[in-house]
Amino acid sequence: MAFFIASSPHVHQKRSTSDLMKWVMIAACPGLIAQIWFFGWGTLIQLVLGLLLAVLLEGVVMKLRKRPVGAAIDDYSGLVTAWLLAVAIPPLAPWWVLFTGMFFAIIIAKQLYGGMGQNPFNPAMIGYVVLLISFPLQMTSWMPPHSLMGDPQSFRDALHVIFTGFNTHGQSLQQVRDSIDGVTMATPLDAVKTTIRAGGTAAEAVRQKQFGLVAGLGWEMINLAYLLGGLLLIRLRIIQWYIPVAFLGGLLVMSLTGRLISPETVASPLMHLFSGATMLGAFFIATDPVSASTTVKGRLIFGAFIGVMVVIIRTWGGYPDGVAFAVLLANMCVPLIDYYTKPRTYGH
Repeated sequence: MAFFIASSPHVHQKRSTSDLMKWVMIAACPGLIAQIWFFGWGTLIQLVLGLLLAVLLEGVVMKLRKRPVGAAIDDYSGLVTAWLLAVAIPPLAPWWVLFTGMFFAIIIAKQLYGGMGQNPFNPAMIGYVVLLISFPLQMTSWMPPHSLMGDPQSFRDALHVIFTGFNTHGQSLQQVRDSIDGVTMATPLDAVKTTIRAGGTAAEAVRQKQFGLVAGLGWEMINLAYLLGGLLLIRLRIIQWYIPVAFLGGLLVMSLTGRLISPETVASPLMHLFSGATMLGAFFIATDPVSASTTVKGRLIFGAFIGVMVVIIRTWGGYPDGVAFAVLLANMCVPLIDYYTKPRTYGH
């Protein structure tokens, strides 16, 4: 009877990369449904377009690199990148905005570094930041939730606006936005920042019409939906709790501190927790296994750093939401964090 000696590791992960990525997309479905419910069919159209672009761009690059096309597509990592970018941009953004973002995410931020497992930065956030800096008007063209619109955009209208720039009535996106009287088009976080810069207070900002209970009509439920999906990922051990808990803890501590020091200029902790991309960032973006820290202590530091930076950028930075910038800044610090938090060698 033969005796086989296998090299380490002796405990193997039963799930493949493709299975992990599938579960990430499944867990993101509640948040996707909530976004469609509150902001219309544009999010779904952007998602389908993003998935198609991910497959196309991955295939073209792999052909140019003379590598197997199926190997890059079958791991579904490009589809997850497309998913995250599609739900992060305004639902009625022009098609070329998503194309530009996917080009930078897939080709520049991922494939030029060697493909899956080699990228030092989160590809979706690279694409998002490029879009936000290059096309600020298109990237801030959010519509109000459907409940505040007298005539919500239909699926056909959304399709026309995304691909032609006009709806079925011949109105441009700007004309549609201007026709909605009495409702500001800014997101809740942007409304708070604008009000404070104009000399108002955070308390005055949340009295505006687009605010719900604490964090903005629609945005509260969207964040709760992504929280539900994130808890599912932790329950299934697709991700570990270190980064999300540290992220939310750092955000909570920083927002509480700022609120105590300057309540007029810092939004409430609940506002920071349940508005913008907080839950999406905590459970689906910051937990990217490739660009995040690899040690247990490092993950706690990595997540807390992102949470603190999100509040700083939202409060004193030039952009209303700081998740993407905070994640990329933390990605830069990963080598340093891992170096100083690596576990002690056994027997040392």
